[in-house]
Amino acid sequence: MKIAVLILAAGLALPGIASADEQAAPAPSNNVCLQVSSINYTQVVDDRTILYHMYGGKVWRNTLPRRCLDLKFENGFTEVVHANEVCSHLQTIYVLRTHTPCMLGEFTLEPPAVKTE
Repeated sequence: MKIAVLILAAGLALPGIASADEQAAPAPSNNVCLQVSSINYTQVVDDRTILYHMYGGKVWRNTLPRRCLDLKFENGFTEVVHANEVCSHLQTIYVLRTHTPCMLGEFTLEPPAVKTE
C-alpha cells in the first residue's frame, strides 16, 4: 500500500506531473475520489470549505461536515493519502501549525466559470 503525505497551502501547486486523466472516480458508498496527480492546487474558502482545482480546469468543492477550527486562518492543511487518491468522507486533514484534525466531507463538482469579455 502506497502512503503519501501532502502539504497543501492555498494557492500552491502540488508537486508532480499534470495528468490528462483528471476525472474523479467514484468509490464505494457513493464517495468521490480525486486522483492526486490531477490536483493542480487547493483553495481554502472558509473553515468548512476547500476547493480542489484540477488540471484541465474542473473545480471540486469539499464541504466539511463541521467547522474546522483555524483552517481559514492557517490557509492550508496536510493530509495522508492512500492509493494516490483524496476521497470524500474517508480522509482526515490536519490544519497547518495547529494540527487540528478534520474529516473531509462531500465532494461536489462546481459549475464551470462563465467567461466575460
